Amino acid sequence: MDVGIHFMNFNLSGGPEAIRGHVASTAEAAEAAGCTMFTFMDHYFQMEAFTRAQDPMLEGYTALGFVAGRTEKMTLGLLVAGVTYRHPGLLAKIATTLDVLSGGRSMLGIGAAWYEREHKALGVPFPPLKERFEQLEETLQICLQMWDGDNGPYEGKHFQLAETMNVPTTVARPRPRIMVGGSGEKKTLRLVAKYADANNLFSSDPETVAHKLSVLREHCEREGRDPSEILNTTGARINPDLNVDEFVETMRQYAELGMQHVQLSLVMEEPARFVQDVVGPKLVPRLKEL
Repeated sequence: MDVGIHFMNFNLSGGPEAIRGHVASTAEAAEAAGCTMFTFMDHYFQMEAFTRAQDPMLEGYTALGFVAGRTEKMTLGLLVAGVTYRHPGLLAKIATTLDVLSGGRSMLGIGAAWYEREHKALGVPFPPLKERFEQLEETLQICLQMWDGDNGPYEGKHFQLAETMNVPTTVARPRPRIMVGGSGEKKTLRLVAKYADANNLFSSDPETVAHKLSVLREHCEREGRDPSEILNTTGARINPDLNVDEFVETMRQYAELGMQHVQLSLVMEEPARFVQDVVGPKLVPRLKEL
């Protein structure tokens, strides 16, 4: 099982002026530790389910551009971009720019969006869920068209593009990988089967994850897709008092189900130190054995 770092907490030692250093040192430590992926959230307010909306939050793609300049190997992406936050043609261009400047390491993580408060606060339209899923599928189609080198128009229910020109093209071949985040059985996992190279399933409990993977295999069969082409990923929030043995045993259960990657959300004031002291020497090698 591969390991990545999900940078979701910006309540860090030293205050706002120290965030830059924390992000840089954590990303560099993660790459040195053998982590294969580095992600940010795509929010403008901090999540209230985690802490307070008023707590610090950075814009995701700007932050990824900064990390691209400090690293050389890790896949970089958002976990996951909300479909409502950027027009799909601009999203494809932004993801392409990250791919070019990172040397082909961009991953398009995307989902249907959910945080209504920040939409209303900043004036971002927040259509009903059914419409957001329709927009999500059209956005995936638009990105694929722009990455295929097709300069023609796109005519959808929600989006109309006169030209899908995208120059320069991506460095990744044939295109950046796509992750569709979420566990919804009827819509989200169908989109994973049809369009994505990776999923991201909540590690709620092994039984639930096993069921979700079974549903995904059914969607893949209907789409004529080999499920082994899709990277199965999950996530876990990590505190400084982590019991390493218990965590490895929990991940073993998910690995036995077919989970291949875990993103660690580090909830602490000194994440780089934790990566150096714990993730690198104690987690990465043991999880890679699973």
